[in-house]
Amino acid sequence: MKEFAAVEWQRALRTLASGTQLIKTDPDSAASRAYYAAFHALTAMFALRGQTFLKHSALRGALHRELIKAGLWGVELGRAYDFLMDMRETGDYGGLVRVKPIDAEMALDKAKTIIEAVKQNCPGFE
Repeated sequence: MKEFAAVEWQRALRTLASGTQLIKTDPDSAASRAYYAAFHALTAMFALRGQTFLKHSALRGALHRELIKAGLWGVELGRAYDFLMDMRETGDYGGLVRVKPIDAEMALDKAKTIIEAVKQNCPGFE
Protein backbone atom coordinates (compact mmCIF):
# COMPACT_ATOMS: atom_id res chain seq x y z
CA MET A 1 0.00 0.00 0.00
CA LYS A 2 2.90 2.37 0.67
CA GLU A 3 4.12 2.02 -2.91
CA PHE A 4 0.64 2.81 -4.24
CA ALA A 5 0.45 5.86 -1.95
CA ALA A 6 3.84 7.09 -3.18
CA VAL A 7 2.77 6.71 -6.81
CA GLU A 8 -0.47 8.58 -6.15
CA TRP A 9 1.41 11.36 -4.33
CA GLN A 10 3.76 11.85 -7.28
CA ARG A 11 0.77 11.81 -9.63
CA ALA A 12 -0.84 14.57 -7.52
CA LEU A 13 2.25 16.77 -7.82
CA ARG A 14 2.61 16.19 -11.57
CA THR A 15 -1.08 16.86 -12.15
CA LEU A 16 -0.91 20.12 -10.22
CA ALA A 17 2.07 21.21 -12.31
CA SER A 18 0.18 20.35 -15.50
CA GLY A 19 -2.81 22.41 -14.37
CA THR A 20 -0.57 25.36 -13.63
CA GLN A 21 0.84 25.23 -17.16
CA LEU A 22 -2.66 25.15 -18.68
CA ILE A 23 -4.17 28.04 -16.76
CA LYS A 24 -3.76 30.70 -19.46
CA THR A 25 -4.52 28.58 -22.50
CA ASP A 26 -7.14 26.12 -21.27
CA PRO A 27 -8.97 27.01 -18.03
CA ASP A 28 -11.30 24.00 -18.41
CA SER A 29 -8.40 21.57 -18.39
CA ALA A 30 -6.57 23.51 -15.66
CA ALA A 31 -9.61 23.18 -13.38
CA SER A 32 -9.88 19.48 -14.17
CA ARG A 33 -6.19 18.98 -13.39
CA ALA A 34 -6.64 20.89 -10.11
CA TYR A 35 -9.39 18.48 -9.07
CA TYR A 36 -7.32 15.45 -10.00
CA ALA A 37 -4.30 16.80 -8.11
CA ALA A 38 -6.41 16.93 -4.93
CA PHE A 39 -8.02 13.58 -5.76
CA HIS A 40 -4.65 11.82 -6.12
CA ALA A 41 -3.27 13.47 -2.97
CA LEU A 42 -6.26 12.31 -0.93
CA THR A 43 -6.08 8.87 -2.53
CA ALA A 44 -2.46 8.65 -1.38
CA MET A 45 -3.32 9.69 2.16
CA PHE A 46 -6.20 7.24 2.49
CA ALA A 47 -4.05 4.48 0.97
CA LEU A 48 -1.61 4.94 3.82
CA ARG A 49 -4.56 4.31 6.13
CA GLY A 50 -5.35 1.11 4.24
CA GLN A 51 -8.36 2.55 2.43
CA THR A 52 -9.01 2.66 -1.30
CA PHE A 53 -12.10 3.79 -3.17
CA LEU A 54 -13.57 2.82 -6.53
CA LYS A 55 -15.67 5.95 -6.99
CA HIS A 56 -14.97 9.65 -6.75
CA SER A 57 -18.06 10.05 -4.58
CA ALA A 58 -16.72 7.45 -2.14
CA LEU A 59 -13.47 9.39 -1.70
CA ARG A 60 -15.46 12.58 -1.20
CA GLY A 61 -17.63 10.83 1.38
CA ALA A 62 -14.57 9.57 3.26
CA LEU A 63 -13.04 13.05 3.24
CA HIS A 64 -16.14 14.57 4.79
CA ARG A 65 -16.85 11.71 7.20
CA GLU A 66 -13.35 10.84 8.39
CA LEU A 67 -11.54 14.15 8.19
CA ILE A 68 -14.02 17.03 8.25
CA LYS A 69 -16.78 15.69 10.55
CA ALA A 70 -14.18 14.00 12.75
CA GLY A 71 -12.62 17.42 13.30
CA LEU A 72 -9.22 16.52 11.86
CA TRP A 73 -9.58 19.05 9.02
CA GLY A 74 -11.51 22.30 8.89
CA VAL A 75 -14.74 22.62 6.95
CA GLU A 76 -13.02 24.96 4.47
CA LEU A 77 -11.04 21.99 3.12
CA GLY A 78 -14.26 20.07 2.54
CA ARG A 79 -15.72 23.06 0.74
CA ALA A 80 -12.53 23.39 -1.29
CA TYR A 81 -12.79 19.78 -2.44
CA ASP A 82 -16.47 20.21 -3.31
CA PHE A 83 -15.59 23.33 -5.35
CA LEU A 84 -12.94 21.32 -7.19
CA MET A 85 -15.47 18.60 -8.00
CA ASP A 86 -17.85 21.22 -9.39
CA MET A 87 -15.13 22.83 -11.50
CA ARG A 88 -14.08 19.44 -12.86
CA GLU A 89 -17.68 18.72 -13.87
CA THR A 90 -17.87 22.05 -15.66
CA GLY A 91 -14.44 21.70 -17.25
CA ASP A 92 -14.95 18.15 -18.45
CA TYR A 93 -18.68 18.05 -19.19
CA GLY A 94 -19.97 21.63 -19.15
CA GLY A 95 -20.96 21.82 -22.81
CA LEU A 96 -21.55 25.50 -23.49
CA VAL A 97 -20.63 26.46 -19.92
CA ARG A 98 -16.90 27.03 -19.52
CA VAL A 99 -14.60 27.47 -16.54
CA LYS A 100 -13.59 31.11 -16.20
CA PRO A 101 -9.84 31.76 -15.86
CA ILE A 102 -10.37 33.25 -12.38
CA ASP A 103 -12.21 30.08 -11.28
CA ALA A 104 -9.42 27.91 -12.69
CA GLU A 105 -6.89 29.92 -10.69
CA MET A 106 -9.04 29.50 -7.59
CA ALA A 107 -9.25 25.76 -8.26
CA LEU A 108 -5.47 25.49 -8.44
CA ASP A 109 -5.13 27.43 -5.18
CA LYS A 110 -7.64 25.14 -3.47
CA ALA A 111 -5.83 22.07 -4.80
CA LYS A 112 -2.55 23.43 -3.39
CA THR A 113 -4.24 23.91 -0.01
CA ILE A 114 -5.49 20.33 0.02
CA ILE A 115 -2.10 19.01 -1.07
CA GLU A 116 -0.46 20.97 1.74
CA ALA A 117 -2.93 19.52 4.25
CA VAL A 118 -2.16 16.01 3.02
CA LYS A 119 1.57 16.72 3.27
CA GLN A 120 1.15 17.81 6.90
CA ASN A 121 -0.71 14.57 7.67
CA CYS A 122 1.73 12.31 5.84
CA PRO A 123 5.29 13.15 6.91
CA GLY A 124 6.95 11.15 4.12
CA PHE A 125 5.32 13.22 1.36
CA GLU A 126 7.45 16.06 0.03
